[in-house]
Amino acid sequence: MTVEKMAEYLWGLPEQFTSIIEQGIKLTPKYRRQYSNIVVTGLGGSAIGGDIIRTYALQKAQVPVIVNRDYDMPAFINSDSLVLAVSYSGNTEETLSAYQQANDKGSSVIAVTSGGKLADIADKDGWDVVKIPGGLAPRAATGYLFTPLALILEELGIIQGAVHDLQETAQVLKKLRQEIQPDIDWPQNQARVIAREIKNSLPVIWGSSARTETAAMRWKAQINENSKAPAYCNNFPELNHNEIVGFGMPKDLLSQMVIIILRDPQDHPQVQKRIEITRDVIRSQVKNIIEVQSRGESFLAKFYSLAYVGDYASFYLALEYGINPSPVEVIDFLKRELAKD
Repeated sequence: MTVEKMAEYLWGLPEQFTSIIEQGIKLTPKYRRQYSNIVVTGLGGSAIGGDIIRTYALQKAQVPVIVNRDYDMPAFINSDSLVLAVSYSGNTEETLSAYQQANDKGSSVIAVTSGGKLADIADKDGWDVVKIPGGLAPRAATGYLFTPLALILEELGIIQGAVHDLQETAQVLKKLRQEIQPDIDWPQNQARVIAREIKNSLPVIWGSSARTETAAMRWKAQINENSKAPAYCNNFPELNHNEIVGFGMPKDLLSQMVIIILRDPQDHPQVQKRIEITRDVIRSQVKNIIEVQSRGESFLAKFYSLAYVGDYASFYLALEYGINPSPVEVIDFLKRELAKD
C-alpha cells in the first residue's frame, strides 16, 4: 500500500459510516431475545470498534458489554451471551479460536468481517454474517468495523440513537478533515503541528475513563502502526494514583516526553480539575504538553473527532520520519512464524 493510498483511506473515513448505514443491518429473528451480556471478540484494528461500543454502551445500555482480545473466551459466557466476532480479514487466529468456544457454549454469535474463514464457518454454523468492504488495512477501516456493532445493538433494542449519532459523526469528520488533510500545511494544520512536536520524542496520551480512554488507545496504536514509533497511554483518574508519581526520574527521558491530553467537556468535573492540577505538576519535567479538544454533541462524534486528529498526526509523523505508514512488517513476520509447524 502506498502513502497516497493511506491518505485516501484517511480522507474516506466519514463515508465508511454512511456506507454501512445505507447497507443496513438485517438480523434473523432468532437474535431478538434478552441477553445477560455482550462480548465483542477481536484483535488490533478489528478490536477497536469493540472498545468504542463498550464505552458507548456505558452511556446507553442496561446490558454489560466487554471486549475480549484472546484465544479463549471468558468463563461466564453461555447461552444467554451475544458474541460479536470481529475480524476484518476473517482469518485472525485468536478470533477464530474464540468464535469456536462461543459456538460450543451455545452463545448467539454474529460475525462482522470482509470474508475469510470466519465468514465461512459462521455461515456454515447458521449464524448471521455482516459483510463489510475489504481491501483496506484494518486500522484504516474503523468506520466499517464499528458501525455494524452499533447498528446491531440498536436493531436489537439494546441501545437507541445510534444512526443519528453516526450521521452526526460523519458530518463532524467531514468538516474536520478540511482542516487537517494534506493540502493544509503547518502551522494551520493541527495534526501536522502535533506530528512535528512528537517527532524524536516519546508521546504519552492521556484520556479519561468512560469518555476518551478509547481515543487515547487509538492514538497509541496508530502511532505504533503508522509511525513505527513507541507511544503509551493511560487514563484519568487512575493515572493520578500511580503514573503521576513516576515523573521524577530519569530526567533525560522525561525531557523527551510529550504529553497529549484528550479533553471532553463532558469529563467528570473532578477529572477536569485533576487534569489542570496534573498539568501544572509535570510541566517542568516534560518536553511539552498538548491538549486536543473533542468536537460535536454525541459521544461518537466526540470520540471520532479526537481519534481522527490522532490518525492524521500518526500519518504525518511517518512522513516526518521519511517512512511509508502502510506496511506493518513486524506483524506480518510474526504471523508467518506462528503459522509454521
